[in-house]
Amino acid sequence: MRLKNQTPHPFRFVTSLPLRVFFTLLAALAAALLCVQLGTPLPWMIGPLLITSAASMLGANTLSWNPFRNTAQWVIGTALGLYFTPQVTALVVSLWWLVLLSIVWSMALGYAYGVWLYRFNAPRLPGLDRTTTYFASLVGGASEMTMLAERENARTDLVASAHSLRVLIVTVSVPFAVQFVGWHGVDVTPPLLRSFDGFGLLALAAITGGGAWLMHALRRSNPWFIGSLLASIALTANAVTLSSIPLWLINSAQLAIGVSLGVRFTAAFVHTAPRWLASVALGTFGMMVACAVISLGFGALTQLPLATMVLATAPGGIAEMAITAKVLELGAPVVTAFQVCRLIAVLLIVAPLYRWVALPEQDGVPK
Repeated sequence: MRLKNQTPHPFRFVTSLPLRVFFTLLAALAAALLCVQLGTPLPWMIGPLLITSAASMLGANTLSWNPFRNTAQWVIGTALGLYFTPQVTALVVSLWWLVLLSIVWSMALGYAYGVWLYRFNAPRLPGLDRTTTYFASLVGGASEMTMLAERENARTDLVASAHSLRVLIVTVSVPFAVQFVGWHGVDVTPPLLRSFDGFGLLALAAITGGGAWLMHALRRSNPWFIGSLLASIALTANAVTLSSIPLWLINSAQLAIGVSLGVRFTAAFVHTAPRWLASVALGTFGMMVACAVISLGFGALTQLPLATMVLATAPGGIAEMAITAKVLELGAPVVTAFQVCRLIAVLLIVAPLYRWVALPEQDGVPK
């Protein structure tokens, strides 16, 4: 159904699925190349993300093909795992106490953000309940939080839009902020230099693909990223060197991830409770500032670069923050470890915490 006063988009009427994917990727590639020329940070992810989100909100029939997205996460997970040499793995393991502290911080921040969302929106948004703002505020995967929210009869449209907008804001703003401050190349854990080997790359793909498939078969969260990451870490931590990953493949993966994020923002998204979206944007910026402040303390406790801790605690997606750390050389393994552990912890804690805290609030105990 066409929205009133909506201008038809050049490929709005492309309905063939292969053509929709083709034109979406073509536009994404053009945007990536433009961003490369402009010198923007993470051009291969941010360019496609911006062009596909803008086109989608204007009504274009953009489409992200799931196998492309899964393959992209597989490539990025494998590439990040190559950082985890025995020395780097030992460093990350030694930071277990800080990872635990960051998880507690993330849960507390998300909970406070949810309380604020409720108090800010409830008087003017009929039907909004504490359950909805609870699942909309915790820093977890958008699909996982939306499924949990549906199970508890929350408003899934608001939950999904909140997580999509949060990831978009963090993914776009953090790299630009890092570039503006001048943080680049302060990596205390540079990757082990490897040469490209065709047969080695095939073996690496087979092993990490097996890890991704296993996680998928077990129905684990984010299986294509985490499964390939764990398999790649297992190899690298045991000093098994197979091959480097070509830059063009990593850039292609970034493009596919940017597209998969951008297509979430449909024309209907813009008209979904504008006050809600505005409050989510405001709250997301507030969380980013709070995370930057706490990163000062975390950095002082560990002597790790502030940029690394900012990305490790940022309320964005795992793959997006890890890619930022990798491309800008800001401690990819530390950032990856923190982000992965946070996601796992949130998925394990979110349901019990809801029963213990958010549900009593929903029933009328202090709000």
